[in-house]
Amino acid sequence: MSEKKKALFICLGNICRSPIAEAVFLKAINTTGVAEQWEVDSAAIGSWHVGRNPDHRALATMKKHDLPYSNKARQIKKTDFEHYDYIFGMDHENISDLKERAPNGGGKAKILLLGEFDPQRPGAIIRDPYYDRGSEGFEDCYVQCMRCCDGFLAKVQKGEI
Repeated sequence: MSEKKKALFICLGNICRSPIAEAVFLKAINTTGVAEQWEVDSAAIGSWHVGRNPDHRALATMKKHDLPYSNKARQIKKTDFEHYDYIFGMDHENISDLKERAPNGGGKAKILLLGEFDPQRPGAIIRDPYYDRGSEGFEDCYVQCMRCCDGFLAKVQKGEI
């Protein structure tokens, strides 16, 4: 059996967008029957929330869509750039931060904007809903992550990435 593909989802604090993207991607690979071929995780650019659960609104959104989640926030490490095949940022600032943190030579991971795989709005950022008053932004994040993760998985399965 070939080595597992590895995907890491990154946002600023690892309590909103990246846990939702991780949970959505886990559901997508389970639904398509390829979960055993993947290792999936998420992490933060910053260290503010390390060890904490996702934002309560992110957890409520995941629960609403039957996405089990039990991971705690962690910060990206230099070794992640060699361990993972794909590291997804949620916005252009995440991508810049990832490129700055990547080891000399960049590591083996491809640093990608998750929104590039949105068939409805290619290249769109996944907006951070953290400062929103309600949970609408978290729902929007979930919907966009669904499109992006499905789009990415389809391209990988076709050998386009």
